[in-house]
Formats: sequence, structure tokens, C-alpha cells
Amino acid sequence: MQYNNEVNICSVCTGTFLLAESGILDGNTCTTHWKYLTEFENRFTSVELINNRLFVVDNNLYSSAGVSSGIDLSLYILEQLYGPKFAIDIAKEVVLYFRRGESDPQLSVFLQYRNHLDTRIHDVQDYMIKHLHSSFTLEDLAEDIHMSSRNLTRLFKKTTGVTIGAYHEKLRVDKAIHLLAEGNKVSYVAHLCGLKSTNQLRSLLKKHQNALPTSITSL
Repeated sequence: MQYNNEVNICSVCTGTFLLAESGILDGNTCTTHWKYLTEFENRFTSVELINNRLFVVDNNLYSSAGVSSGIDLSLYILEQLYGPKFAIDIAKEVVLYFRRGESDPQLSVFLQYRNHLDTRIHDVQDYMIKHLHSSFTLEDLAEDIHMSSRNLTRLFKKTTGVTIGAYHEKLRVDKAIHLLAEGNKVSYVAHLCGLKSTNQLRSLLKKHQNALPTSITSL
């Protein structure tokens, strides 16, 4: 069976019933469409059903609550395999600028604040992600989309709901958490996040997560 070979197996909406019928969900967690939660629980008592999630990941088993959340699940898988920038590009290609996470509203900031159709701001967000490891100025961002710094500042806040500075910090924090969780050295993480020192990284994590790098590394 492919499941035993550690192949990723996904279900969308009531497709979870098929997986449960096969027995591979026994002892595992999953979700399904809200209209069929009671029926599922009554039929498959050996499966732990989670009823408040858009999608559920349990090792190599993936299940989504509905058809639209199947798209969210697909983008999540792409992000895990190829990185956030790739998932963003795919979302933009299919004109889907708002991507929800496994336990919405806990979204990956790389895909958050993008539920808008302003291509200029998407370009700015892409630029910030691509150059996160290096230093850039407001003028650099404005020049990239041929706009004045003042107009960009106003448009970014109006479009995303956050300032450019706040968005930049969120990107750095999310990137740092992922890198630290992978066991990378604090100094290396600070460098990849475009920070000048490990003290800056500690201050940033303390501000946004009330945590220190060592506590994240040990997770």
C-alpha cells in the first residue's frame, strides 16, 4: 500500500470517507465537510475527527474540510515542498490572493496580507521576501514599482492593513522561527533575516513572540 511507503495521501471534502473506509485513518486525525461530521463520527469510531479545521495534517495523511479548503491544502503542501515564494506565485497564477492555513487564522505571514488585487503591492511584497536577507530602503521598494515613497507608504497600508515596517518585521520573525526550528545557528538565522546582530534577532522575537531563540530551537 502506498501509505506504508510514506507516500503523501490527500483527501478533499467527503473524500475523507474513502480513506476511512480503507482503514488507513484508524488511529489518526482528519477532518471533513461540516455537513457530514456527525455521520463520519458515527461510522468511523476509530478515527479522531477534528471539526474546527480547514485541513488537517497527520504525518503523511492530509485531509481538507471542503473543496475550497482543498486549494488551501494544496498551497500549504507546495509551500512545504518548494518554499513560500513558490506557493505565492502559484496562488497569484490562479488569482487566489488569500491563502488560509491549517488552523486559520494562524497564517504564514509570507502569504498573509495578500488578499488584494493590487499587482504593485504584490510586487513590493515579493521584493521584500526575495531580498529579506539583504538591506533595502523604502526608496528601493518605491523605485521598483515606479512610485514615490510617500504614495507607496500610503498605498501599502491602505491595501494590506499594515505598514511596510510592520510587514517587514513579520516576515523576519516568521523566517527566523522556521530557520531556528530547523536547528540553524542564531548568528546564521540573524544574517538570513537581514539583521545586523543576534541581539537584534533576540529583541525581535521577544517583541513578537515573547520568546528567545534558544526556546524556539528546542521545540
